[in-house]
Amino acid sequence: IVIFPLPIATNCQMSRILLFLFLSSCTLFSREYRAHIFAGTGEKGFSGDGGPASKACLNQPFGIVKGPDGAFYLCDVGNHAVRRIDPDGTISTVAGTGQAGYRGDGGLAKLAKLREPYEARFDEMGNLYFVEMKNHLVRMVDAKTGFISTVAGTGRAGFSGDGKPAVMAEMKHPHSIQFGADGRLYVCDIGNHRIRVIDFETGVISTFSGTGRRETSLAGTSIKEASFNGPRALDRDSSGNLWLALREGNAVFKLDMKAGVIRHMAGTGRKGFTGNGGLAIKATLSGPKGIAVGPKGNVYLADTESHTVRYLDLKTRRLELLAGDGSKGDGPSTGEALLCRMDRLHGIYVDEDGSVYVGDTNNHVVRVFRPVD
Repeated sequence: IVIFPLPIATNCQMSRILLFLFLSSCTLFSREYRAHIFAGTGEKGFSGDGGPASKACLNQPFGIVKGPDGAFYLCDVGNHAVRRIDPDGTISTVAGTGQAGYRGDGGLAKLAKLREPYEARFDEMGNLYFVEMKNHLVRMVDAKTGFISTVAGTGRAGFSGDGKPAVMAEMKHPHSIQFGADGRLYVCDIGNHRIRVIDFETGVISTFSGTGRRETSLAGTSIKEASFNGPRALDRDSSGNLWLALREGNAVFKLDMKAGVIRHMAGTGRKGFTGNGGLAIKATLSGPKGIAVGPKGNVYLADTESHTVRYLDLKTRRLELLAGDGSKGDGPSTGEALLCRMDRLHGIYVDEDGSVYVGDTNNHVVRVFRPVD
């Protein structure tokens, strides 16, 4: 009997084998997605208005959202601007001049100065709202006139103003906003470890949740009494509940609006990149900075410091990996989503067809991951 020795894999070959097995295991029960570039050339800059978004230069794209007009609106943070991508792919600037500042209220948004707009949303009338992290405020662009105004914040960092007009209140590094089913605007006031809420009928701001303590309360705690460690990103589901991602807290909570309590949905609270394919509450997250509720109710995360997109399947309560492999990189631009590496993604949006859009911040592009039928 002749016995032939088996070839010994090199370290590089073994790494590839392990990566293949890891990615294969991630696709056993989860849906497959393909990666594409939606906007940006990858070159850092501020150019391209009037032409195809794929040939434009961006500078640290963050939040992205689809407007009522069918266009996408992008927070181009490093350019201190909000940009619009038409359904035909043409890009333009709707707010900001490219220079940092806090000027222009009462005039055209295109001529105003912003400072690091992080996330944008629309109200029922089609008005555009966005939060400016470094200006510590929320501004609005009127859908009819294109004029800009401040709706909350003074431009100074702090914590004050509860029970008073929102324009007299101080916030500290607000990151995320979302409208509630009640029409009020909820703000992640992360520097104050609170969620603030603006009532547009009265113009008054108040604290909706969060005590200001840098800690995370247990599931079942009342919304009013709960504490959150780094409330970073908000979205709303079809039942009117708010979903909250904690950056420092490395967890996801549902704010059950009917029951008035918080419910722990994902993340152990420890930072890491484990648990894909398993129960979401036993998985570790790595500084999630974006959250989006999809059309079927699943909850998607921009898990920033693992450089991946992950999602909570509400039917199975499992956390699945959708894009990236846990390592920082740049693409490839097209191909299997699990092989597409990113570099500190911020902001995430899920379209009606299930396509997932993310701001791949340090690669200066917006990627879209489309489901494979």
